[in-house]
Amino acid sequence: MKISVRYHLGSLLCALGLVASLTPITAPVTQAAPPPDAQAKKSPLLAALQAELERSMKTLRAQDPPAYYLGYTITDTQRADVSGSNGALLNSGEARNRWLEVSVRTGSYETDDTHKVGERTQTTAGPGKPVPLDDDPGVLRRAVWLETDGQYRAAAEALIKIKTGKEVKVDSVENRAPDFSHEQPHTYIGPQVSFALDRKPWEERVRAYTHAFRESAAIINSIVTFTAQAQNVFQVTSEGTQLQFGQIRYRLELFIQGKAPDGMDIDRYYNFDWVNPADAPDDKAVSAAQGTMRKELEGLVAAPINEPSVGPALLTGRAAAVFFHEVFGHRAEGHRQKDAAEGQTFAKKVDESILPSFLSIVDDTTKKKLGSDDLLGYYQFDDEGVPAQRVTLVDHGVLKNFEMSRSPLVGFPISNGHGRRQLGATPVSRQGNLIVESSKTVTNAQLRTKLIELIKEQGKPFGLLIDDIAGGFTFTGRGQPQAFQVLPLVVYKVFADGRPDELVRGVDIVGTPLAALTKIVATGDTTEVFNGYCGAESGSVPVSAASPAILTSELEVQKKETSTDRPPILPPPAHDPVKTGGPQ
Repeated sequence: MKISVRYHLGSLLCALGLVASLTPITAPVTQAAPPPDAQAKKSPLLAALQAELERSMKTLRAQDPPAYYLGYTITDTQRADVSGSNGALLNSGEARNRWLEVSVRTGSYETDDTHKVGERTQTTAGPGKPVPLDDDPGVLRRAVWLETDGQYRAAAEALIKIKTGKEVKVDSVENRAPDFSHEQPHTYIGPQVSFALDRKPWEERVRAYTHAFRESAAIINSIVTFTAQAQNVFQVTSEGTQLQFGQIRYRLELFIQGKAPDGMDIDRYYNFDWVNPADAPDDKAVSAAQGTMRKELEGLVAAPINEPSVGPALLTGRAAAVFFHEVFGHRAEGHRQKDAAEGQTFAKKVDESILPSFLSIVDDTTKKKLGSDDLLGYYQFDDEGVPAQRVTLVDHGVLKNFEMSRSPLVGFPISNGHGRRQLGATPVSRQGNLIVESSKTVTNAQLRTKLIELIKEQGKPFGLLIDDIAGGFTFTGRGQPQAFQVLPLVVYKVFADGRPDELVRGVDIVGTPLAALTKIVATGDTTEVFNGYCGAESGSVPVSAASPAILTSELEVQKKETSTDRPPILPPPAHDPVKTGGPQ
């Protein structure tokens, strides 16, 4: 699924991409890594970073205000992109870069330069800087030295302002927790990763895949993008952590766009994600996805607009996964319980029931696969150097925990490995692999039967079957409505009188989380996975969400925002019944 990630003040918007079944083939990609039993070689980058850290910390610890924590991270990224549109190649290229991030904290673990006083957020000296690709210790240490100096000065200035502000403002109870958690240092030296890619076959594929979409007159535009990315992380901290690890990801994205007669934009997306070159999708798998996308888009262009309604609804596993990510997952991120400017929906609800007793939710970033699906939210260490962990958030309906970074909460003093960020942003607590588990399952066919029974019981003319969701956004800031809006892509009306399902468009799911989560009455027996990238305060991060289909007794939907632009006056050249001007 094509990912569009945006962040708005006081709200979150993130879209998750569908992972389709993958068919193994021999792909034109190889990745270089030692065999599992090989001794990983320690990069000279670590020695250079450690030497400069020790030199800097010795001096900065004695400054006023003192630095109590120093961390250096270099991320080495190798990336290849190939994209095409409407039968032609748009771009093809490969690049490599290194990015340095320096974290300097002044003060103490209890109160440091990141402390938030009232609604004012402290700023830092900047998001980091690029550094040379050469493993030259002298050149690298010089770059680190300059960045450390700038970050310390900014942190020192911020701490002085915070101490002044604290004298005249009162902290909330939640904000009386320490600013930074004490964590055990970790040492891990893993193999560095890379790939060798022949882009020519992928160039031909994106041309062919996008050309096939031209067969439909309803498709105005099509884009297909293949991406290969290898990242190696090198991290040292003044606490004694020393890490070296790498990860490779591949992605194929398909996107098509159409327009309904009233101007509403109709988009369809599809993703393939994999980590092993042998698991790349073959042309048959891609063709099947294209056929589904084309059929759905053509149907949606001609479909009627759904009117606002409230009633029973069935969400397929794919749609339910995104629903839980948006409605529950963001509100279970630890930093939202601490910030007085946040709505703190779940802050006081630990050990209370927030879901039906047959539902449990875990966030397990140690999990590489679920069934045959690769999970995009897997990682070895988070961006604060804490190992990935399985965290039980909800146990049989009862809230038990939050996704925690190194920003502690009262009662939750340490991280559980969910401090995450996009390069250049400051880590905060974020979702990874959000997995919904149910002890009350029926077959998906039985779930549909139960939907029809609910429609009859409530005297409604129809219920809704929501088959696919693009993403959504949720307002989490205090002073705003504590509401969510989820953006379905494929929605059907299901009638109790036996009429065939009717495809409709222009549907947005709306509601408030505490009410919506209690309306779930049953689940299917087959878990489905969404993979995608989620955008929030710390940027765009890879995530997965997994859930069985869910039946809810009550779901409110409203009309989707629409464009005033009309469809093109003329049909596409190849579909014009009166062709002029030579070959089309």
